[in-house]
Amino acid sequence: MNTPPPVGGAPGSPTGGPGPIPPRPPRPPQTDTATEHRRETPAYRPGDGLFAWLALRPTIRIRLTLLYGGMFLMAGVVLLLLMYYFVRQAFQGASLPPLRLGANVQITTPEGSVITNQAALDRYIDNYQAVEADQALNTLLRKALTALVCLAVIAFAAGYAMAGRVLRPLGRITRTAREVAGSDLHRRIQLDGPDDELKELADTFDDMLQRLDRAFDSQRRFVANASHELRTPLAINRTLLEVQLSDPAASPDLQQLGKTLLATNERSEQLVEGLLLLARSDNELTDRRPVEIAEVAQRALEQIRTEAVSREVVLRPDLSPATVSGNGVLLERIALNLLQNAVRYNTPDGWVEISTRATPDGGGELVVSNTGPVVPGYELEHIFEPFRRVKGAERTRSDKGVGLGLSIVRSVVRAHGGAIEASSRPGGGLTIKARIPG
Repeated sequence: MNTPPPVGGAPGSPTGGPGPIPPRPPRPPQTDTATEHRRETPAYRPGDGLFAWLALRPTIRIRLTLLYGGMFLMAGVVLLLLMYYFVRQAFQGASLPPLRLGANVQITTPEGSVITNQAALDRYIDNYQAVEADQALNTLLRKALTALVCLAVIAFAAGYAMAGRVLRPLGRITRTAREVAGSDLHRRIQLDGPDDELKELADTFDDMLQRLDRAFDSQRRFVANASHELRTPLAINRTLLEVQLSDPAASPDLQQLGKTLLATNERSEQLVEGLLLLARSDNELTDRRPVEIAEVAQRALEQIRTEAVSREVVLRPDLSPATVSGNGVLLERIALNLLQNAVRYNTPDGWVEISTRATPDGGGELVVSNTGPVVPGYELEHIFEPFRRVKGAERTRSDKGVGLGLSIVRSVVRAHGGAIEASSRPGGGLTIKARIPG
């Protein structure tokens, strides 16, 4: 494991340089996939666009529904206005036949008034015709608006259904892309239907998946071949060195050289194993099983206990039951790597505390805290990178790992769809939290 010691010396020694330790950042750096996803795709915020008044981000289906319904509503309003105008013109062009009032003739209107001359009769007929035309136009407008509203509701509903049918191929492409994101590169869309733009997009996506599948298969074969080719000569070297060291006639100088070469060979073996594990755990798991994280942590404690005693580090377990979904072997590697990191980068008479607990979302959380040298705040975001070293860190000793421990932890946590974060303790050391979903 390779949590870096402070600048200027090995763990346990004072930090180098006359300046003070940089202050702890206000928030611990997070390296989980959710944070990276939020960084790549920022959350929707209302802006100055057409749908800025909406509190939530409108989907394409909602936009198409509003477009279809809005176009129908606009067309209906224009048609209604044109119809109102033409009917009004027709009423104005229509007139009753001329009526003549004879001598000594009186006409009594429905309102009770008496018309005795031609001029009064003409005015009454004109007013009556205008009032009846206005009433007819108002009735027509009122009924037309009611029908338009009802038809608009039907149009929006039909537009929503039509938009869903149009976007159904996109939903299929999205689901396939999500399954591919889960490392199932053998999935294909194979979209049927007319040879349109959506089918062209699906075919292009299938071609891309096929090329990626070939590339990943080639990578897996390379990892398998490299595993065999690199392990074999290292195993042969270790065997030859052990045989030579077991020879009682070997000189002290030869014994010392053999021990040095054996330590170097062991470091190379650790490096190869770490690189291979990092390559294997870099993809999301597809085969998951319920795993008791407290049991995983207990197994890791048993493996690290001897090393902790030799380094005079006290282990403080606080394990509560929590069931997660994942691979038990890889989860045990998370706990073991974190414990190794905490024990090896510690101080004499220090302590390491490991705790497990269930999370409100049904998953589990593994927390490892330890005493040790102060880690500068600006180094926290880099401790999960492979082979990350700070200035002054010792590079030749192999008892503290090869610089891949925390990188493997982050890779395994990501493969489980979880999150990991690290923060500095005020008195020195680190607190690392790994959250695994249930």
